[in-house]
Amino acid sequence: MLKKDLIDKIAATGLTKRQASDALDATLDAIEGALSKGDSILLTGFGKFEVRTRASRMGINPKTLEKIRLPQTKVPAFKAGKSLKAAVK
Repeated sequence: MLKKDLIDKIAATGLTKRQASDALDATLDAIEGALSKGDSILLTGFGKFEVRTRASRMGINPKTLEKIRLPQTKVPAFKAGKSLKAAVK
């Protein structure tokens, strides 16, 4: 599903496509803003967006096959909620 398709589904609830697009953009901006601050977002029944820290580790440069140390990084993560897991089964 593309973003355009999701906007069409939201617009089917009675909003215009412009309003649906603005609502989706605002939601995504809010999630991005919260994650950039290190906060998590819990949508009960759907899931939880959070920031996880990936430990530093050894990697390999594919060009030279030289071992390199990859630094610790923060990555966005999503954990599906119970009802979302049940819906996918």
